[in-house]
Amino acid sequence: MKKNTFYLVVGCIALALLAIFWYSVEVHHPFIIEPSFIVAILIIYLIRKKVTDFIEDERTTRITEQASLRTFQVFWVVFCALSIGAVMQILYVPTFPRASVPVRPPELLGPRMMGYFQLGLLCLMIFLYVGFRIYYARKYGEWETDAE
Repeated sequence: MKKNTFYLVVGCIALALLAIFWYSVEVHHPFIIEPSFIVAILIIYLIRKKVTDFIEDERTTRITEQASLRTFQVFWVVFCALSIGAVMQILYVPTFPRASVPVRPPELLGPRMMGYFQLGLLCLMIFLYVGFRIYYARKYGEWETDAE
């Protein structure tokens, strides 16, 4: 298995954990997600052993650095934007209704939804990293073969 395939599998496992988390909230049984998370980590550990192209040289180190940096740069903007929205929802203080003010729209990002958004952001971070890793691997020629 290649590194990028491994990262995509990890992202899919994170999406599956998001679905399991949603299900455990819906059935009001929090003990479903906890063993699922432990099993997912064990699966990731076992799959990691089957990755064949974890070779560290200067080029792969540079690709990893660039992919990590760009992932961080994009992710913190998305995370801050969602966090600001969450804080605005949490800090909303209801006022007395006025005749000219319409009824408040339903909450899109309430305290109950924070777990969903945190897991969703984790999935976003993983997929961003894979995307940037593929981009910089092509840019720096990680997949080119040396013909000497």
